[in-house]
Amino acid sequence: MTASPLSRRHFEAWSTWLVAAALLGGCERGGPPAPPVEYMPVAGNPQLPFSEAVRVGHLLFLSGQLGTDSTGRLTAGGIAAETRQALENIRRVLDRHGSSLGQVVKCTAMLADIKEWGAMNEVYVTYFRGHLPARSAFGTTGLVMGARIELECWATVSDPPAR
Repeated sequence: MTASPLSRRHFEAWSTWLVAAALLGGCERGGPPAPPVEYMPVAGNPQLPFSEAVRVGHLLFLSGQLGTDSTGRLTAGGIAAETRQALENIRRVLDRHGSSLGQVVKCTAMLADIKEWGAMNEVYVTYFRGHLPARSAFGTTGLVMGARIELECWATVSDPPAR
């Protein structure tokens, strides 16, 4: 028995529809739901064009921190003093958002002069005695405010934000 052209067209249309439905259904239920995302404005200055931290599920991504004091001025004393202050600023942001230096898993150090890497590292390691996060470091052609260093980090957070 041979199929008529009409039944062949119906078969092709139905098979195309079934394949599309299967693919779309698979995409809809194919994986775990996306984790919640929460953007945290900069404390004391929510008008800045970036978040001080972004929380995605159990991860907290911090914007870069300079070695600035509470008045917003760079700490005097060069790379060591700025590194110490940047790490103290990171500690405060982490604490504010439910994490800590002990939960940092990745850091990126941007240095105005890569030759200062050793001096930066001497201070940096004193903040991570129990563990050493993954890290990248690179020299730049300049940083905001004439800073010697900008540090950013990723950390874990115990409980993700409620949906």
